Amino acid sequence: MNKIAFIGAGAITEAIISGMIQKQFIDSEKIYVTNRSNRDRLTYLVEQYQVSTTTDQKALLTDADMILLTVKPKDVRSAIDGIKDYVRPNQLIVSVLAGVKTSEIEDLFNLKIPVVRAMPNTSASIGYSATALTKGQYATKKHIELGTLLFNTIGITVVVDEKKMDIVTGLSGSGPAYIYYLVEAMERVAEENNLDPDIASLLITQTIIGAGKMLAQSGESAKILREQVTSPGGTTEAGLKTLAQYQFQEAMMAGVNSAIKRAKELGK
Repeated sequence: MNKIAFIGAGAITEAIISGMIQKQFIDSEKIYVTNRSNRDRLTYLVEQYQVSTTTDQKALLTDADMILLTVKPKDVRSAIDGIKDYVRPNQLIVSVLAGVKTSEIEDLFNLKIPVVRAMPNTSASIGYSATALTKGQYATKKHIELGTLLFNTIGITVVVDEKKMDIVTGLSGSGPAYIYYLVEAMERVAEENNLDPDIASLLITQTIIGAGKMLAQSGESAKILREQVTSPGGTTEAGLKTLAQYQFQEAMMAGVNSAIKRAKELGK
């Protein structure tokens, strides 16, 4: 890999840079970053990760094997307009723009160019992202394999059909926020019952981690694991019955579906 160029310098850019360097995917001096106007942010990335930056778009993209679009979805047109004169058809475009289809990116470049679309989540910042990839019409199996290697540096990666990406966005893209929202509620209960906040935080966090590892390692479904911990007439059963009365699962499903719907709207 000769060079990777980032168009955008936000949190996901930093997470990917950190993962690539830690997992030795590419040397830091081969990573180039630019953004629209925040020079302080670029200075920080240069100092923190020893990457390179330039406002010269031609210099930025020359010899780049991979170009990552990490701007906000609403800025995709202006971002591509600023670089398309310097992009070649043999360069791989990787997009992390929620709701923006690969065909739209191809059209904006007006090139038969390979595009791989990714949907990571915020856990990328600690190397635990759940990322889904899909490819545009000009991308090959090799491009997907390269994208997989890249995003494996910040977590786990799956490949899906593009028509499923809005579902992925609502499910795992927004998923960490649902878990944090649940934790907020548990913390409030601890506070109302006068449990030390530090102790409550430690217990809740370890409970979430443990449940996640059980799902990942036990080979059992969430339903089976729930049933195993729910003794008849016990405390867990009492809690679950109350959650059911408040239609907890229905509320979660409605929330995820709302996020999926919004992802579809952004795509329009």
